[in-house]
Amino acid sequence: MFYITTAIDYTNGAPHIGHAYEKVLADVITRYRRLAGDDAYYLTGVDQHGQKVQQTAEKEGVHPATFAQRNTKKFLKLWEKLNVNYDGWAETMDERHKACVQKILQKLHDEGLLYKKAYKGFYSIRQEQFLTDKERGEDGEFGAEWGEVTEIEEENWYFKLSDQVEWMRGFVESHPDFVIPNFRHGEVLNAIERAADNDLCISRPKSRLRWGIELPFDQDYVTYVWFDALINYISFAGYLAEEGSDLPEFEKLWPADIHVLGKDILVPSHSIYWPAMLHAMGFTDDQMPTLLVHGWWNIRGEKMSKSIGNVVDPDALADQFGAETLRYYLVRDIITGKDSNFDADRLVMLYNTELANDLGNLCNRALNMSKRSLGGVMEQSDFDDEDCQTLRQSLSDATATYQEAMNRYDTAAALQALNNHVSFCNGFAERNKPWELAKDEAQSARLSAVLYHMVESCAHISVLLSPVTPEACVKIQNQLRLENLTEIKLGNLSWGMIPNGHQIGKPKPVFPRIQIDSE
Repeated sequence: MFYITTAIDYTNGAPHIGHAYEKVLADVITRYRRLAGDDAYYLTGVDQHGQKVQQTAEKEGVHPATFAQRNTKKFLKLWEKLNVNYDGWAETMDERHKACVQKILQKLHDEGLLYKKAYKGFYSIRQEQFLTDKERGEDGEFGAEWGEVTEIEEENWYFKLSDQVEWMRGFVESHPDFVIPNFRHGEVLNAIERAADNDLCISRPKSRLRWGIELPFDQDYVTYVWFDALINYISFAGYLAEEGSDLPEFEKLWPADIHVLGKDILVPSHSIYWPAMLHAMGFTDDQMPTLLVHGWWNIRGEKMSKSIGNVVDPDALADQFGAETLRYYLVRDIITGKDSNFDADRLVMLYNTELANDLGNLCNRALNMSKRSLGGVMEQSDFDDEDCQTLRQSLSDATATYQEAMNRYDTAAALQALNNHVSFCNGFAERNKPWELAKDEAQSARLSAVLYHMVESCAHISVLLSPVTPEACVKIQNQLRLENLTEIKLGNLSWGMIPNGHQIGKPKPVFPRIQIDSE
């Protein structure tokens, strides 16, 4: 089973374009793995505990659970709109999750890996963590990224993170594929060194925070939100689940083949805290997840921020341009792992150019000319010149490049490969001019071959593009009257998907151009 999970979204706010990109990327990867023949399981969800949720709920005069559930619905509605099909849904208020977290805490406590001590230091309310002098800037101050910082003196429970540093260093050094892309590798190693002298505070006193999972061995404390939230990746995969639970069989899922997360939460939570926690629980090197780290969507080079007021609303974009248009743009205009600038003009340009003009034009002209010239009956003609052979090679090369790129999660390169073949097909049509061949009976064999090559290419593209724009690809397949293509796997995708004598349907535009009203 290929297990994909994403960082769960914090319900203190509303979903933004970064959330949408991460979930669509994971959905595309899941659909691709199934296309490649794998059983795949996709888990996502929401993080509902923590001080920020409690504070915001108090300001609004509602219970934190009510506030968290209200915001959870925003995420659920958006994923439905964007056709994000997850198999498992995680909510940290779920009693099954709470039980798993408490079992883990009790185990670590019983094994002497947790201890209690008093501490006085600076605390970031935004990040919900204690800070050290290592977090200060060159001016000696804590940067704006930490938000409001207050000095706190209190007693708390700590996880012996420092005991895991030697193992973590050896693991990361010997497993360069632990983090993808690999240019993040050094960042993680540096973070490990910073963790050597600092254990992790894993509790908050109820006098300050009540909205969390209670420590099973000390009822005056709740669990630190990150220690709680990270565990969802295994709790909802069936780890320590009660007999008869409806959760998956843990051994069939874990370890996570790909864990998709943003670069801002790579260090320290996912690359330091999480593997250290897993190792302390008894997980082996072979049971560690692989982290796929994506970059940020910026606006004119600046990170999106509520305080700046440049946050892009994916819900509004989906309403304005269509869900599949947004899906295509999100995985087409960013190289996985790197930052990109969100640009609505580029969204329209890429859609109109690559889908409406290039692929839409290919499908429409191929089916229209086949209906008009051949009565819609497709035949593999004996005619086979160099141009036909080159087209088949172009499709073969594009498919191989697409697969290689998708296997390394480079969706932009994969879609570029498909678009290259579509462009070749349109050039093929311009060179062979089937509308002219139809006027000469002596050219009937060549006409059949040319149109067959164009229609067959549409069939292949509809399969390869389906992880990104599934609904549009089904429409293409319905027009080709090849509904069975929805079940085909990459291993069975070969030339001749359209049998001799096959009757295609009537074409209808699948990718209507986006028209922007000029003011």
